[in-house]
Amino acid sequence: MAYVWDFSAVSRNADILLDGLGHTLILSLSGIAVGVACGGVLAAMRLSGRRVLSWPALAFIEFYRNTPPLVHFFWFFYGLPMAFGLTLPPFAAALAALGIQSSAFFAEVFRGGIKAVERGQWEAGRALGLSRTRLMRRIILPQAARRMAAPFVERSFELVKTTTLAAALAFHEIIYSAMVIVTTTYRPLEVYTVVAGIFFVILFSASQVAEWLEARGRKAGAR
Repeated sequence: MAYVWDFSAVSRNADILLDGLGHTLILSLSGIAVGVACGGVLAAMRLSGRRVLSWPALAFIEFYRNTPPLVHFFWFFYGLPMAFGLTLPPFAAALAALGIQSSAFFAEVFRGGIKAVERGQWEAGRALGLSRTRLMRRIILPQAARRMAAPFVERSFELVKTTTLAAALAFHEIIYSAMVIVTTTYRPLEVYTVVAGIFFVILFSASQVAEWLEARGRKAGAR
């Protein structure tokens, strides 16, 4: 017997799904902000040339890049109360897990972009008598930003998809909302198909905008 698709169950509960989508977007943007801020600090530590700074940063980065994100979600939500008596609400625990783990990946994006700038650019800046801060701001970072664009966007997309793990903490993001709808409608195929479509539309549209901005940046840099 062929399965009969019925998306009316989704349309009747669209408000629940949209509410979950809103929470997903808030968590995603907050996670990117935390990841970028902490990743910038980690990248600076790695590039400092001082072992007292670069080694702890390297250890932190390698640990978070090579452990599964779900473990960190559980650790911040269940582990902190047990180990330190500190209880975080689902959003805060998910944000901590997302932001901190993503900072390790963003740090490598930033470090890779800066290291990719030709050594001659550094030497030219020093020959002009620029301080390290002015050299970074006026010569290195503008060039590094163009090299960082693609991996930065890719990492941001991965973060958005990782927000779905927050459902395990009962945070009302889009997957948790979908689970709620499924328990009352018994229409998992329709509900999760719509969720997949929502993610595709958002991320594909964002990728097109990012490619357009990157193309404009290349043209501006070539002038």
